[in-house]
Amino acid sequence: MNDYYADLHIHIGRTNSGRAVKITGSRTLTLSNILHTSSVHKGLDMIGIIDCHSPEVLQELEQYVLRGEMTELQQGGLLYEKTTLIMGSELEIYDSNCQGPIHVLAYLPTLQSMQAFSTWLSEQMKNIHLSSQRIYCDAQILQRKVAELNGLFIPAHVFTPFKSLYGKGVKKSLTEVFDPAIIDAIELGLSSDTDMVSGIEELASYTFVTNSDAHSLGKIAREYQKIHMEAVNFEELRQALHRENGRYIAANYGLHPLLGKYHETVCATCGKMVADDADICPFCQSKQIVRGVATRIKQLSSPATNKVERPPYVHQVPLEFIPGLGKKTLDKLLVAFGTEMDILHRTTLEQLTTIVPEPLAEKIILARTGQIQFAAGGGGVYGRIK
Repeated sequence: MNDYYADLHIHIGRTNSGRAVKITGSRTLTLSNILHTSSVHKGLDMIGIIDCHSPEVLQELEQYVLRGEMTELQQGGLLYEKTTLIMGSELEIYDSNCQGPIHVLAYLPTLQSMQAFSTWLSEQMKNIHLSSQRIYCDAQILQRKVAELNGLFIPAHVFTPFKSLYGKGVKKSLTEVFDPAIIDAIELGLSSDTDMVSGIEELASYTFVTNSDAHSLGKIAREYQKIHMEAVNFEELRQALHRENGRYIAANYGLHPLLGKYHETVCATCGKMVADDADICPFCQSKQIVRGVATRIKQLSSPATNKVERPPYVHQVPLEFIPGLGKKTLDKLLVAFGTEMDILHRTTLEQLTTIVPEPLAEKIILARTGQIQFAAGGGGVYGRIK
């Protein structure tokens, strides 16, 4: 068994032809750039690209395999150099049981199963070419389809105020919309962590995943996990999510919740933080209040819940968040030490000081262990390092 680093929520902005997939994604967020960045610069062992249902993306993947630049693994996934790609799809559910729209992630093991899923989706949505599109069927029909194709089903960024399970999707319980038996894991999202949600009893049986939801190349691996498994493929991932046969999530690495865009309750008009129970902003009298993730989690939590033993959640600060660490400095570090995973997990203070000044090296070490102080984010604005 070995430990591997995985970010399972990466968007594609454009295809090679220039066609938009994730409209809000960067134009440089192409399949080829994602593969190169994830493997060479980030040092990830596994990535999940969640727009693989898009026909042009599927065609590009098939071309990689035909050219011999990718290999379909017998146990699922596509191997590119040292990085395994897990094919996924982000979808929006808003059926008659939902209070608001919910984003979910579906992962399929093979090109054949993803092609079958794409064909089925084209009959359930208006534009098969775009990411995060609304699917016009009940949530449980989607769950059963993913299971039928031997896939994995994970509700996405479940506490984000917009388009998520607990943000607006349900009043109290995931059972209002989903079949709880056909959920393979829960994606926490950038404004929450394991400790914050430990009081939500119905989540106790699920593994938590932490992913970047990257809309640009630089955001890849801002959140990720370390997975203990035998090899890097789809079936090993499935076993790890279900904690089977010695496979498991060994650690979650994520932003401190204070750095998330929706941690605190904020007035969307003037941007100032307001009381959790405010209906009108006391500063500008606007009624556009965005409830913070912390507030919503408190509403859902029960103090009587038994503590579930979980892997450590490391409040790690991505290198791009560290003041004074610009692109040129990062490039020097990458030349010296290999990848961002190497810099974040394997280099010593002494090694870092051979490339950067000691104060900056110390910040990297503090960021690695989550010992930097933060100012909270909210209302769509990231928090910051003090």
